[in-house]
Amino acid sequence: MEDLKDLLPVEAVRLDVRAADWREAIGAAGRLMVETGATTDEYTGEMVANVEENGPYIVIAPGVAFAHSRPSPAVLRTGMSWVRLAEPVESGHESNDPVTLVVALAAQDSAAHTSAMGSLARLLGDPATAAALAEAPTPKALHAVLAGERPKDGSEAATAPEASAAPGPPTASAPRAASLHKILTVCGNGVGTSLFLKNTLEQVLDRWGWSRFVTVEATDTISAKGKASEAVALLTSREIARTLGDVGRPVKVVQDFTSTAEVDAVLRDTYDV
Repeated sequence: MEDLKDLLPVEAVRLDVRAADWREAIGAAGRLMVETGATTDEYTGEMVANVEENGPYIVIAPGVAFAHSRPSPAVLRTGMSWVRLAEPVESGHESNDPVTLVVALAAQDSAAHTSAMGSLARLLGDPATAAALAEAPTPKALHAVLAGERPKDGSEAATAPEASAAPGPPTASAPRAASLHKILTVCGNGVGTSLFLKNTLEQVLDRWGWSRFVTVEATDTISAKGKASEAVALLTSREIARTLGDVGRPVKVVQDFTSTAEVDAVLRDTYDV
């Protein structure tokens, strides 16, 4: 597994970038991956085409877009870039616009970067760290926060919104020890935003003590339709939910993929607890 600091070098970080629209914002993030040797120019076009085809599901949290596409010959190695915009841009997302941050990912496969995605999801889901990232004055300072250095301006006192108290032991409506339930987290490509949501869901399951009863699999829209019958539910964005349609299992919409409080509520609704 590769660490976040390895996949996102300081040279791939740009702050106060000006972009006329979401395409230019993705273009800026794509150019950084080209400059750092992760992709060719073609991959930037593939990231834009992904949004044109699947909608703005890549806007995973308020103000945050996670640009990516499928593994392709345009990906030279797994890598990332980070673009903080000088002025926000609209993406067409119903609840998370406008976008002020574009994080881009180029993945050679669906496995090597899972640890880095988990780290990034936790960082963006923590209010103190998110504030430090938004206020970092230089790429080097921002990279230090990503590498795990705590903010020193007092913002570390902030805490994430608490989810409701964990439910008790599994009941008739919840998974029993004798069974292993599966939940699918779904995105357009199965290598980016679905991993964010998977990590957040697993944090909630760990908090509940249900990790031994429920397994979580990140997947793409095509595979999700074939695997839906194996799952208790599918968690995804509103845009991808529309693409999936009726798959014979509940499809639950999550707006903020970094919010454990929202995912906690969705999981409670799924299991009626």
